[in-house]
Amino acid sequence: MNIIPKPLSYVDNNDSFQITENTVICLTEINFELEKVATRFKDKIKQISNINLEIKRQIVRSKNTIKIYITKTNLGKEGYKLTIKSDGIVITAEASNGVFYAIQSLYQLLPAEIFGSEFCHKKIVLKCCEITDSPRFSWRGMHLDVSRHFFEVEFIKKYIDYLAILKMNIFHWHLTDDNGWRIEIKKYPRLTEIGAWRASREGIDWRDCKPQQPGEHTTYGGYYTQTEIKEIVQYAKDRFITIVPEIEMPGHSSEVLAAYPNLGCTGGPYTVATGTYWPNNDIFCAGNEKVFTFLENVLNEVIEMFPGKYIHIGGDEANKEEWKKCPKCRKRMQEENLQNVEELQSWFVKRIEKFLNSNDRIMIGWDEILEGGLAPNAVVMSWRGEAGGIQAAKAGNDVVMSPGTHCYFDHYQGDLETEPKAIGGYTTLKKVYSYEPIPSELTPKQAKHILGAQANVWTEWMETPEHVEYMIFPRMCALSEVLWSTADSRDWNDFLIRIKAFIKRLQILGINYCYLALVKKIKNSELNRSFE
Repeated sequence: MNIIPKPLSYVDNNDSFQITENTVICLTEINFELEKVATRFKDKIKQISNINLEIKRQIVRSKNTIKIYITKTNLGKEGYKLTIKSDGIVITAEASNGVFYAIQSLYQLLPAEIFGSEFCHKKIVLKCCEITDSPRFSWRGMHLDVSRHFFEVEFIKKYIDYLAILKMNIFHWHLTDDNGWRIEIKKYPRLTEIGAWRASREGIDWRDCKPQQPGEHTTYGGYYTQTEIKEIVQYAKDRFITIVPEIEMPGHSSEVLAAYPNLGCTGGPYTVATGTYWPNNDIFCAGNEKVFTFLENVLNEVIEMFPGKYIHIGGDEANKEEWKKCPKCRKRMQEENLQNVEELQSWFVKRIEKFLNSNDRIMIGWDEILEGGLAPNAVVMSWRGEAGGIQAAKAGNDVVMSPGTHCYFDHYQGDLETEPKAIGGYTTLKKVYSYEPIPSELTPKQAKHILGAQANVWTEWMETPEHVEYMIFPRMCALSEVLWSTADSRDWNDFLIRIKAFIKRLQILGINYCYLALVKKIKNSELNRSFE
């Protein structure tokens, strides 16, 4: 059994079932969502084998069938039961989500060529078995930063496919930051006309990039149109993945202020950041009502494009020195009886949360939103270790764990002499696999606030899709098992056996994975570290 993530229960026997031209897919109900799942499976089988399966919208009693039942299972909407017998396959689930995940497991039981796009002559034979399965966590996520480097629609869809294969269900799309605004907002066209482009510094180390010079053209960047966004949202929905858009505030907003300088405390001039620079003082003016009019108008269009219930507002690394000097911000603090700029940021965040809640959305922010007082309904994404997540869970707020120690896939994973450039850190495959999202400090009641976890992919040093793939694979496989499988079922040595089989699928998909992640020992002039 080489399925990743590891199922809840797996029992096999010595028989087998072969999919042939006479095999029929039978559905228990007419369900557009379910039919789309079944049709994609049918199309994949035809693509690699030229077998054209028939889909019937009723259960037939004959053998050589793939029967899909939607019924009560006590496994939740994402759970499923997959039974393969010599005379056919039976998938039972409460919802289309579960059927989709059953088929992902089915793909991993098929020859690895099923992951390709070319016709192959292999028989499609499945070993008989029975799988009962459901996920441990509801939030199984991957993040991608497209501000530092813009990635085309084709790769975003591939990235979503990668999540689907591993039964992950959240795509956290970091769409805005100092280095580029990537989403079309019709009410504010300068966000993409100016904010989406920066002066090119290709080939220069991220930390050494000089700011845009007077008269210098901005040629590096890009953005997604609203049509493209909606297309990607539907693509993800078809794979039961929710996209969580991130619109950064109040800091990490240089690109916005370059387009609309009146929204800052000083009025500028501002430029879109070409690389990293600290201290980054560019920040929305908390004392300016026009800022909130702008943000609410932007969020209205974001809400229209993204039907999921979560909106991420960032909130991290906001340098508030300008607030201390700004007359408007000082006046705001006086009017609202705020003691310091930390409380001013909390007031800012709570105001945005109130707006999002009024539009039936839940606000998420990085753990800095705890400072000065936490918004009542906010979800905290804990990245500076787990302390913020623990504090939030104890306060009764929901939490997504994403600590830099285990979940930052921009860290090195191998020999520093041969690995491509990364931000720093050292996070091996085994370290990811060892992560436990529920801290021991929490009571069982508090632990229920841990929705799950995600890996973050910050792309300062990842300019190409191939480099992103290298940084996420095979570490993403380890995280998927952490989030799907039960804690007591995880076994590193067993995972190593299954990951080696999974590597063949990555090869057929043409994914640029880190092959050194499976090497037990590496040598380094300064370090002698083990991948185990």
